[in-house]
Amino acid sequence: MLDSNLKTQLKTYLEKVTQPFEIVASLGDGAKSQEMLSLLEDITSLSDKITLRTDGDDVRRPSFALNRIGGDISLRFAGIPMGHEFTSLVLALLQVGGHPPKTAPDVIEQIKNLEGEYNFETYFSLSCQNCPDVVQALNLMAVLNPNIRHVAIDGALFQEEVTVRQVMSVPSIYLNGELFSQGRMGEEEILAKLDTGASARDAEKLSAKDAFDVLVVGGGPAGAAAAIYAARKGIRTGVAAERFGGQVLDTMAIENFISVNETEGPKLARALENHVREYDVDIMNLQRAAQLIPGSDGNLHEIKLENGGSLKAKTLILATGARWREMNVPGEQEYRGRGVAYCPHCDGPLFKGKRVAVIGGGNSGVEAAIDLAGIVAQVTLLEFDSQLRADAVLQKKLHSLPNVTVITSALTSEVIGDGKKVTGLTYKDRNSSEFHELELEGIFVQIGLLPNSDWLKGTVELTSRGEIIVDARGETSLPGIFAAGDVTTVPYKQIVIAVGEGAKASLSAFDHLIRSSVED
Repeated sequence: MLDSNLKTQLKTYLEKVTQPFEIVASLGDGAKSQEMLSLLEDITSLSDKITLRTDGDDVRRPSFALNRIGGDISLRFAGIPMGHEFTSLVLALLQVGGHPPKTAPDVIEQIKNLEGEYNFETYFSLSCQNCPDVVQALNLMAVLNPNIRHVAIDGALFQEEVTVRQVMSVPSIYLNGELFSQGRMGEEEILAKLDTGASARDAEKLSAKDAFDVLVVGGGPAGAAAAIYAARKGIRTGVAAERFGGQVLDTMAIENFISVNETEGPKLARALENHVREYDVDIMNLQRAAQLIPGSDGNLHEIKLENGGSLKAKTLILATGARWREMNVPGEQEYRGRGVAYCPHCDGPLFKGKRVAVIGGGNSGVEAAIDLAGIVAQVTLLEFDSQLRADAVLQKKLHSLPNVTVITSALTSEVIGDGKKVTGLTYKDRNSSEFHELELEGIFVQIGLLPNSDWLKGTVELTSRGEIIVDARGETSLPGIFAAGDVTTVPYKQIVIAVGEGAKASLSAFDHLIRSSVED
């Protein structure tokens, strides 16, 4: 199952196991069960502290549980955790085996103190780059607290279960049989939903912090670069981020970040955060900015947070990035996560053998259609313009696929469903003004980005599209407030450009601090 290189790497990791544990497999007669058995035999051959049993009686087959000898841990994989989930498997092996996690001590303590019974089930797909965060977080929680149980389920392998539960987006998390959440989450986000008093305590701690010299709002590439450049100047630096990594976390393949031949979004996001943590930077994750109160006459700028807390700073760097643009048509919100999706890599495997539409004919839309064509029965790509806007090489590949239909001059007007899931869509032919209906099971929206600047209206100057207007130095319309990245008017929304703009805005903020102190 594992090649020699992977075995060598895994053996090195498993040397960190200090407590014996067993793997209990529940297997059937199919090929996947044999594949799982081969994987588990490879793992147990690499460590004398791990034993394998094949007498498991779990109803999900194939699946396996990790049980610490003499311990009380309930952690199970239903499916073969390869692809993006192989890291989740390795971490689970280490943590069940006694290797301490790198999670913050206060978070670990909060997990251990949770009372009640929590039976979690997470549906994932092996191609989903968002799923490992959820799987790893809940696995760790199951290791730390005997009241928490977790099963990670490969939705593509357990299709009947996915159909019954109407799972049409991954990761989908169920708690005690009820839908708990969908989308990327880490330990802190899960705890915030379980521990209702945590938000108020967090807000109080944030409001008590001393003022920063530079406060960066946003933790994407621009925010990370800004924080590093500020911290290197030896000034008090903070980062308030809704999720560190930003939009990069939702990016699959990255092949144009200079000096890095190829990487994946989540991997790059972790590298950005690790680099920031090398410096004396106060990282405040899971913090969504709600209001900017600009300082005047030398007063501090203030950022009001959604949880009720606030942060103050002498200078600000706004780097809140952008989000997927929505169609804003009837039915879109109602069926979001129930057939309407925005990440083809994550959710594509759930639509195996079904009919889907891709909305958007730019590079993202065409790439999505190409990827989906290898999974689903039929792809229909709808483009508003009279022609596709994607690169010629992508268009050539798209038109070579037998199960793809392209419709141009098409305005999507409504998402249709049966109350539970998507059943089709209606679009208008912009040439004839006639309306047409497509019967399908999934809709993947790929029509560009919107800047995350709604909370800034009435403060810094914005364009009609909501972008923050900046000058060549990254300065906004307000003194001492700078901006960088996809949220600004800087053209070409690329990671490498955001990094440079973040560094520039930080240097400009430092220059502003020096000049302000001289004037004072």
